[in-house]
Amino acid sequence: MSDLFSTPLDNLAAALAARPAAASVGWRAGALVTTADFLARAGAWHALLRAQAGANFALYLEDSIDFGAALLGAWHAGKTIWLGADTLDATCAALRGSVDGFLGQYPAALAPLQPDQSNHAHEGALPAGALDVDAPALVVFTSGSTGEPQAIPKKLSQIASEVATLDELFGATAGDAAVVATVSHQHIYGLLFKVLWPLTTGRMVHALSLGFHEELAPALAFGACVLVASPAHLKRLPEHLDWSGAARNLRAVFSSGGPLAPDTALATGALLGKVPVEVYGSSETGGVAWRQRAHLDDDAWRAFPTVAWRLGKDGALEVRSPHLPDDSWLVLADRAAPAGDAADAGFVLRGRSDRIVKIEEKRVSLTAMEAALLASGLAAEARVIVCEPAAATPAVHAASATSVTPATPVTSAALAGAQAVVAPTGDRQRIAAFVVPTAAGAELLAREGKVALNNRLRAALAATVAAVALPRRWRYLDRMPVNAQGKTTLAALEALLDAAPAPVTAPQPVPRPIFPHVRELERDEHRVLLEVTAPADLLYFDGHFDVAPILPGVVQVEWALHYGRQYFTLPPNFTGVNLLKFQQVVRPDMAVQLELVHDTAKGSLNFRYVSEGSQHSSGRIMLAGEQDNA
Repeated sequence: MSDLFSTPLDNLAAALAARPAAASVGWRAGALVTTADFLARAGAWHALLRAQAGANFALYLEDSIDFGAALLGAWHAGKTIWLGADTLDATCAALRGSVDGFLGQYPAALAPLQPDQSNHAHEGALPAGALDVDAPALVVFTSGSTGEPQAIPKKLSQIASEVATLDELFGATAGDAAVVATVSHQHIYGLLFKVLWPLTTGRMVHALSLGFHEELAPALAFGACVLVASPAHLKRLPEHLDWSGAARNLRAVFSSGGPLAPDTALATGALLGKVPVEVYGSSETGGVAWRQRAHLDDDAWRAFPTVAWRLGKDGALEVRSPHLPDDSWLVLADRAAPAGDAADAGFVLRGRSDRIVKIEEKRVSLTAMEAALLASGLAAEARVIVCEPAAATPAVHAASATSVTPATPVTSAALAGAQAVVAPTGDRQRIAAFVVPTAAGAELLAREGKVALNNRLRAALAATVAAVALPRRWRYLDRMPVNAQGKTTLAALEALLDAAPAPVTAPQPVPRPIFPHVRELERDEHRVLLEVTAPADLLYFDGHFDVAPILPGVVQVEWALHYGRQYFTLPPNFTGVNLLKFQQVVRPDMAVQLELVHDTAKGSLNFRYVSEGSQHSSGRIMLAGEQDNA
């Protein structure tokens, strides 16, 4: 890109104004967005916010280019932006007491502000002066993977330092490549890599995140690019897709939000041509270190050039950097050890110190328990958490799946489809384990049942954990629940424990099911990904067809609309289905993924049924409100 430049974040508006008006900042729906378009939109946001009382505003926009314009306009209007991860009720409720208003695509009940999409030339340019580097620019939140999300304020200087460090470390590798992302900019990782780094260096960016691999592969094949992804996306790259274009064009692959398994990192490198650069940090610390594995045992992290590190009490990692609010050493919850004797050898992580808990006066490492479960060969993934005390309940074997009826609210707990053995609970804390079984674990579960798998995993923990601290609650999952940032949050795991066991009653005639077994995989405001399995005794298999039953297409559309109404506020009237395609049949007991996307602008619901290697059906359900039919 001939107009590639690098400028400090506080002078971004002036640097953009000095660029050719026709120069592009990125793509939106296949069309180029020019610098003039971007600055006009930023000016509109600035004019809107300059007229608003109050200093703190929550911002949510799915379009990264419009988000960047809103952020720049807000900063020049002297506003602090609060960055919630989503627009779910709990998130909005937490923000409501801290902000003076909401911006963008928040629910209508919050009266969010947003400039209209008309020509903004009359709004005027952004102020020419530089931003105050000491201004309180941003409030971000911890991911909630180990507790309740915590608000972290950021001065502009902290954010600017991170952006400059990214270009110092990775700018030469990226060159003039465009930025493609699977992650949201509503988290600090996506904000830095997908919005601020491209804007300050002149790299083009795709406005929307590409959550599905089927749309990601052709996007990466379009031209020179870097991929900003999460471990959750990289570990599920389907080998049947054509990644040859990606392998030709990718300059770099980035991953953050959690550790990437060594075999996944190397497998990604074999598929995409670039082993991912993993970035270690947090909302509180900013970027701390990075690594790019050369082999399976290559675990060492190299500190960012602006970050100093040392080991404190009990091996706790301590850091000092301009990404922090002051020059003090910050003690992290992660423990570490030197990776070698050389001064530049870096460090390896040894688990989190805040995951040492006491159960009946016994010190227990949750990290060590997870490692022991993985080492058993029966668990592909494992998470262990502490449950709060609960009232005593008898031991119950929960059902292997939940069949959701129209009267059943679709919640994380209701859709868990998880298997459990709940031991009697008293007034003390208990351990709960969440396990994605390996093929061997799944075979044992199917052949001998959950009690047998529980016992095998408890035996695997016996050498590590005192008997009193062994998990008393178990959930077996096909995959861990993740949010839009690819994180498995503590709240999501706790939700899987919330469903109360059904009371034991006399046997009653069971009606034939008309809905599938459902499990929620991913969810944000406008998109949900469900795993649905049509049971063999589903009513709709009758007569369709007797020799080899298949799920009728009309039922697939009906289920899409049914769960769409459970998750989204949709217009009331069904008016038709566009772009309807049926490509592969869905058979009894076949687990498929149902993606639902609510297009609020068009008032439609897009759906897709997919499984490993196949797309079964897709379409766009058209809806209308009462006033549209008047």
